[in-house]
Amino acid sequence: MEDLMIITSYFPPEIGAASNRIYHLADGLKSSYNIHVVTPLPNYPTGKIFKPYKGKFKLKSVENGIAVSRLWLYASKSKNKFLRFFAMLSYSISLILFFIWNKIPSKVIIQSPPLLVAFTCIFFLKSKKRKVILNVSDLWPSAGFELGALKKNFSYKLLKRLEAYNYRNANLILGQSNEILAHIENITGKPKLFLYRNYPNIDFKDLKDNSSDSKILKVVYAGLLGVAQGILRLCENLNYDNIELHIYGSGSEEMDLKLFIDANKQLPVFFYGKVDRETLHKELLKYDLAIIPLLNRIYGSVPSKIFEYAKLGLPMLYFGGGEGETIISENELGWIAKVGNYDHLNAVITSIDKTDITLDIKKEVQEMAHKSFDFDLQLSKLKKEL
Repeated sequence: MEDLMIITSYFPPEIGAASNRIYHLADGLKSSYNIHVVTPLPNYPTGKIFKPYKGKFKLKSVENGIAVSRLWLYASKSKNKFLRFFAMLSYSISLILFFIWNKIPSKVIIQSPPLLVAFTCIFFLKSKKRKVILNVSDLWPSAGFELGALKKNFSYKLLKRLEAYNYRNANLILGQSNEILAHIENITGKPKLFLYRNYPNIDFKDLKDNSSDSKILKVVYAGLLGVAQGILRLCENLNYDNIELHIYGSGSEEMDLKLFIDANKQLPVFFYGKVDRETLHKELLKYDLAIIPLLNRIYGSVPSKIFEYAKLGLPMLYFGGGEGETIISENELGWIAKVGNYDHLNAVITSIDKTDITLDIKKEVQEMAHKSFDFDLQLSKLKKEL
């Protein structure tokens, strides 16, 4: 079989959408290619090298039939921009050394962002004999500006130049949303574009009737507790008259969230921390409704939770704006609240009657996912483009 390399900043055992997306991509392609994943020593989202990997400079392994090379980086989740930049730079340096001492196949998939890492890979690997595929999951730096993490200064302009360079020098670009592809097409018409959604490769679960006499709506959030998700602010602004909020995950807001819960013990907010994915899927089946929030509408962003929850038959309350709203509406997957408008969010929640979320409704959500979010069909189309 032909060799194919995937270069990413995120890979299991790290958690999150990026890690899951790349793993499923690698796992799906391994029947057609000899897959070699190159990634840092695991550190996300804690900003610290995970215990089993501490003290190692690099590590090679075979994981579920996938060759994995883990490289050193300076791990940090600091808010200091210099330290964050140094963390990306350290991984870029490790990649350059890896490129010097290892044979690189004729096809390479590169995850972006981080832009600097993607730039390093494209700059050193582009050639007429090699096909460079850029997998774009977020529009950086514009997403950083929308989140308030970046200002339109010299650094921002430099990142915009890196972004344009990456797009113009790729042979094929995979984008997880139509907005991402439209943005890239405005910059350059050179590479071929392919819509590659973050469909999870998970089994459809058998749904059970969890109805009860209680009128309390059990709402769940599962995922990263970061700035973009705004879970702490969500907790502060929810009306808890007829709901419980159950939270799974970890991230930069975790400590603040715990402090909020300790200070507001009268509120029905329950935090369970990070659990493995298989356990999480079983837990999610207990709830009536999943909430998917974003602190601000981010152009190009489509939370992968939409596709995962749909396969689990879990109706959704979407609170993030953008293309995600269209997907929820067109596929009849749940309810929509105006992003950033907590009064409207609470009004929507109040309008939801728990008795309307029946087993049949959940089966309809799952059936829609079966028809519209087919991982194998999408992967089959991708293989023809590679």
